[in-house]
Amino acid sequence: MLRRVLSDFALGSTTELDRLIAELSDWPSDVLELFYADWAVWARDDQLPPATADAMAPWRTWLFLGGRGAGKTRAGAEWVRAEALSLCNSTGAPKRIALVGETIRDVRSTMIDGPSGLLAIHARREQPTFETARNRLVWPNGAIAQLFSAERPAGLRGPQFHAAWCDELVKWRHAEETWDMLQFALRLGTSPRAVATTTPKPKPFLKRLMADAATVVTRASTLANSANLAPSFIAEMQRRYRGTALGRQELDGEVIAETSGALWRRDWIDDQRVSSKPELGRIVVAVDPPVTAHAKSDACGIVVAARGADQRGYVLADRTLKGRSPKVWADAVVGAFHDFDADAIVAEVNQGGDLVEQIIHQSDASVPIRKVRATRGKWVRAEPVAALYAQGRVAHVGVFDRLEDQMLRFGTDGGFGARSPDRLDALVWALTDLMLTQAAVPSLRKV
Repeated sequence: MLRRVLSDFALGSTTELDRLIAELSDWPSDVLELFYADWAVWARDDQLPPATADAMAPWRTWLFLGGRGAGKTRAGAEWVRAEALSLCNSTGAPKRIALVGETIRDVRSTMIDGPSGLLAIHARREQPTFETARNRLVWPNGAIAQLFSAERPAGLRGPQFHAAWCDELVKWRHAEETWDMLQFALRLGTSPRAVATTTPKPKPFLKRLMADAATVVTRASTLANSANLAPSFIAEMQRRYRGTALGRQELDGEVIAETSGALWRRDWIDDQRVSSKPELGRIVVAVDPPVTAHAKSDACGIVVAARGADQRGYVLADRTLKGRSPKVWADAVVGAFHDFDADAIVAEVNQGGDLVEQIIHQSDASVPIRKVRATRGKWVRAEPVAALYAQGRVAHVGVFDRLEDQMLRFGTDGGFGARSPDRLDALVWALTDLMLTQAAVPSLRKV
């Protein structure tokens, strides 16, 4: 990037660039510091404001949708730096800027103090001072950036600004109200603007913002910034999440919409998600065994779920296995049973009949097994479980990306072409047993 930018816009040839690089050691330290801080030299094109990158028409909102680690925080911070130092224009009074995050703590930890935050990206002579008591940054030239929390939209009533940077706005609980209050406050100068940096989610507010005629959207994937990320992180994220809806959202920066006609909606899952287990009652391990056992076989769906003291369902684990022998998946089912101190194994026996029970009991003859048979189609079986999610009666304890991907793609065809929604089948059996039958609920346990 450096070679291309300098040769195209400053030096005219790569030979001259090679000469310049060779002479860097002779440059004065203050000049080198300014050169290092020149964002236009080092940035990727997608990290530059639209007017700089491709001479687009004037915009009011620059919406940067990026995967985790895609460099969107650095892009937002550098845009604020350019505004504060009047690097794009040198006219007018010192700028007044709003910095808005989910909470004041988020603004401090990410937008100001973070490794790509405002205090890290300035050369020493440009460095702003953070005034803790007043929650603001002050630059040597008089520019001021005030901190705001999206938890308190009314805090944006009264102040006025030339510019604003909003970070991770899809996490804001009062996103639309906060954004509206900010728009009224952007009223200084000739062209007040806002930059919003976020990993996207299919929120109605975000979709409306993207569709606004005054919004310019930039997208960047995690891989675009791989030079600045740990190779092991890139490899692991690709291994775990490549091709999943979660991976497309969190790594590629895509806004993932649910399949038209799908039984589940993402907000039903996201809004009820919890990070730890509550007090639990019955716990079951549900298994949807594959018909065959070879590399191209369907996976063996294994899902652990529980019914809580609050009478809600909790999904605890997805231990689905693919391309394994019956003994391997049976051992995994029994292992999950003991790991979670479960009360029963719920096993679909349509394909294997009593053989499924025999295979599991070869691993551990003492585990209780409740055999279930599918007498209706997948869609009909899944509908009552999806209704539980719609009513807010099921929570995922953590994130189960591949399971949730199947849920959000489960349409009227009841599957995915030739493949079976194995994880989803196991989930449906587990929650049906826990929430939709007359099975007794034993005394609650502490976990």
